[in-house]
Amino acid sequence: MRDHLSQLLKALETELRSQGRWENDPPSDAALLSTQPFAVDTLSFDQWLQWILLPRLHELLVLQMPLPSSCAIAPMAEEVYGQADSGGNRVILIIADIDLLLTERGGDLN
Repeated sequence: MRDHLSQLLKALETELRSQGRWENDPPSDAALLSTQPFAVDTLSFDQWLQWILLPRLHELLVLQMPLPSSCAIAPMAEEVYGQADSGGNRVILIIADIDLLLTERGGDLN
């Protein structure tokens, strides 16, 4: 199951890159230290995915640390992208798969 999560994270990165949503330069250290959900006060949602979510989940996988046993990021993605954004909808589908895997299989992944 950890391999499946790794594949989903790679798919998310690939999709963000293919849509031009991937940034080469990181945000400031201060922006990354936001305590707000999804860092809404300092980062765009795409930035949050790239600079916070993906690195944290990758780190948990590499270090064999426990993974979250529940996840609900897709509702935020739906709010951010809306139905008219076809590229955003592809991102939402991948995020929904991540949510499902962690929520339904979270205990099995640890």
